[in-house]
Amino acid sequence: MPKPPPQARQNRHVSPTAGMPQIHEEEDLPALLAGQTDPLVLILDCIQDPHNLGACLRTADAAGCTCVIMPKDKTAPISETVVRVSCGGAHSVPLVRVTNLARAMERLKKLGVWIVGTADEAKQSLHEIDLKGPIAIVMGAEGEGMRRLTGELCDFLARIPMGKGSRVPCLNVSVATGVCLFEAVRQRQPKPPAPIKASRVD
Repeated sequence: MPKPPPQARQNRHVSPTAGMPQIHEEEDLPALLAGQTDPLVLILDCIQDPHNLGACLRTADAAGCTCVIMPKDKTAPISETVVRVSCGGAHSVPLVRVTNLARAMERLKKLGVWIVGTADEAKQSLHEIDLKGPIAIVMGAEGEGMRRLTGELCDFLARIPMGKGSRVPCLNVSVATGVCLFEAVRQRQPKPPAPIKASRVD
């Protein structure tokens, strides 16, 4: 008799009693950003795979994002899968689902937030853009990337520099989200003191 397939190890970061997270509206943005000196906002433009969405929310939490904004249409719903994959990120980072993403981006600009979009065809590298201060980073959908209007509303466009000899055209959106957010985290860290060169002990 064949053995039953092995069960996946339960993620110890997930609370089985957490329930569904609270979802905010566009009108909540001023309150969410109030008192934030240098907010870091993640905008997800139509992420459709629930595993990708959950992974992006987990990374947003790890990077200390102020909130995550996504459109109500053409985006994976906040399901049990998304919550499980987010490992708590769906509950700890405010989620904002908006009817009109372009209008929400304009509202962010009026609140003093600069918007950086990611695009493979961008001329500037992510490392060449100042990600300190009030910043929102836009990640496009799987395959298609950002929609045209979303890209036009960005203040800057940036590409992730690929390694020499790389043959893949781009990164998975959840991986790319981690690269972008943690470049912002790196830039926002206080400059460490110069390392002291140790003397050789004979």
